[in-house]
Amino acid sequence: MFHPVGLMAGLEFHYTLWITGIMLLIIVPTLLMTIIFPLRYHHSRNAKYTPDWHFSATIEILAWAIPLAMVVVLAYMSVSAIYRIDPWNPPQLASAPGASQPPVKVEVIATDWQWVFVYPDENIATIDDLVVPAGRRVQLTMTATEAMNGFYIPQVAPMVDAMPAMISKDAFEIDHPAEFTGFSTDFSGAGFSWMQFKTRILAQADFDNWVKGVQASQNQLTYDVFTQKIAQPQVNYGATPSYFSAPNAAGIFGKVVMDAMNGKTYPVPDSLTKSVASNEGEAPASPAAH
Repeated sequence: MFHPVGLMAGLEFHYTLWITGIMLLIIVPTLLMTIIFPLRYHHSRNAKYTPDWHFSATIEILAWAIPLAMVVVLAYMSVSAIYRIDPWNPPQLASAPGASQPPVKVEVIATDWQWVFVYPDENIATIDDLVVPAGRRVQLTMTATEAMNGFYIPQVAPMVDAMPAMISKDAFEIDHPAEFTGFSTDFSGAGFSWMQFKTRILAQADFDNWVKGVQASQNQLTYDVFTQKIAQPQVNYGATPSYFSAPNAAGIFGKVVMDAMNGKTYPVPDSLTKSVASNEGEAPASPAAH
């Protein structure tokens, strides 16, 4: 978070510094007064005793005007930030090489306990590996099968919750190849600690080659495969990625949302919870990786 990359993360860090600085204008004087007042008015200092004192215009003005001014400034900055860092209408790097190209659309589905990334335009899907081209806006549309998870790539994208039966969005744009780590910020059960994923930013040509390779995969992601295998609770120790061609990728995300709205659940077997607890620190292979 303190080493932002990209416009969205940079704006978020900018506002974080401003808001923290404004709050310190209250916190620091308060901390100083907790030290100064006991020392100044300790009985050994023979401080002036004024039992009839009850009002000071200066103190009243300072006590009300300064906090009120800070609240106004914080409110203005918060509203400004909401509109500038809006994942539904994100800013774009006008100087980026791919600024004139359409955004890359990725549908994110949080399961127990993996991240599924569906590329509807490319008809492919991955597990725990988010791969996008440099210099183009990435638009993430997110949901979850059953439990809420916070999608977060600290250096790149603001934290946004992926929630069952709901659709949320996030966005980012990086103008150079790089690699980052994303994870879930919301505790969601036994496998939460391993809900991490790679975020790889590739040059456009490398991304195109990667897409062609995944499109040739013999493993196909269909709605039935998703519900019967991938969405079933499992822990992907080590965030081992999986790749799928997905001829009907565009329909999977909407069906997952409707399933959650209709009350579809994926119960976690007791044996899995006990296995996670007893084998913590080991790294067996994920069922979805095969």
